[in-house]
Amino acid sequence: MTDAATPSGVKKTSFFKALELDTRLLGMIGAFVLICVVFNVITDGRFLTARNIFNLSIQTVSVAIMATGMVFVIVTRHIDLSVGAVLAMCSAVMGVLQVWLLPQTLGLGIGHPLVAPLTIIGGLLTGTLIGALNGWLIGYQRIPAFIVTLGGLLIWRNFGWYLSDGQTLGPLDQHFMLFGGIEGTLGTMLSWALGVVFAVAAVWAIWRARAARIQHEFPVKPIWAEVTMMGIAVAAILGLTAIYNAYEMPIGRLKRMFAERGEVMPEGFTASYGMPISVLILVIVAVSMTVLARRTRLGRYIFAAGGNPDAAELSGINTRLLTVKIFALMGFLCGLSAVVAQARLANHANDIGTLDELRVIAAAVIGGTALAGGIGTIYGAVLGAIIMQSLQSGMAMVGVDAPFQNIIVGAVLVFAVWIDIQYRKRTGEKV
Repeated sequence: MTDAATPSGVKKTSFFKALELDTRLLGMIGAFVLICVVFNVITDGRFLTARNIFNLSIQTVSVAIMATGMVFVIVTRHIDLSVGAVLAMCSAVMGVLQVWLLPQTLGLGIGHPLVAPLTIIGGLLTGTLIGALNGWLIGYQRIPAFIVTLGGLLIWRNFGWYLSDGQTLGPLDQHFMLFGGIEGTLGTMLSWALGVVFAVAAVWAIWRARAARIQHEFPVKPIWAEVTMMGIAVAAILGLTAIYNAYEMPIGRLKRMFAERGEVMPEGFTASYGMPISVLILVIVAVSMTVLARRTRLGRYIFAAGGNPDAAELSGINTRLLTVKIFALMGFLCGLSAVVAQARLANHANDIGTLDELRVIAAAVIGGTALAGGIGTIYGAVLGAIIMQSLQSGMAMVGVDAPFQNIIVGAVLVFAVWIDIQYRKRTGEKV
């Protein structure tokens, strides 16, 4: 027991053991810090600038969103190879809606307030239906997930190609573009306000978890360990907020913004981008998926079915329907990722989401999700996506060509899985 009231005869625990931090999480954080430091040195300090961290964030979002859903898929001993193709299909639907169908067929003019919401609904509905179809084929028709989603990888991207006539679709609705990053940011004041709200929420969540453990007479950390965790959380949230607010808008962009309003920009005026809306979406998704995994019946069923499918079915869990729900959720997240990716690129291109299925699976696995099922975390998948994108962005900044980047990423994935297997063998967990 690690409690402030531990008897004097009990052996003192180490600092990290008292914090009860997952060893794999510490390893991932250490790897991320190492990547950042190495590339920052090689690029003469350009890697850790506010501008690059901002760009790195918005490039990570679409893969990270899908990685949170991939955790549930892999935890239940399935795989989804079609996520990149489903993203492309959703993007094609949204491109056709806002470029052709809504303005030309239904007469909604450029900038009409209904274009963006109707487009987003169309993309999310498309992804959800495709995911539900995958889940039905896997759960009720007993076709292996590998085969169903491998077929989807070939089918859905080409369906999207025919839907868009093989064209790049644009320009996109300006309201829709707000979800892509550079075009949609919260500004300095709202970013600080949200940063404070998130920091307070993190402190409350840590304290609430401690109170719940005490209520159920479970061992708890010492008070100093809880306060340390609160401090780390608050520093991370407010530090990232400060970095976003340190990225200032170019003078030319500010002048255009003032000119559009018929005003003249004051001498010496500056403004920062602040937190991207796409990052806010990722935060909401990650928190929601974490709550779903830990605090709901569906989450408990997912991990129970992944740990022992036969026992879960014998205990009354409808594993077939559960499979449909998981893949429908995965499809929904593909649609949401398509919104972010398309808005960031400012058009629909037929190669959007290419190889995203590999990046998403790699992010989940590097984040500690066991391919054998039953084990996985949402925060691990998000951190895995950040590590993958940091590695690729750093290599691009130092001039590494694309083929060698893929070689490195593949080697890192294999090495991460090997490390995870060795860890599970040492701790007696299921491999």
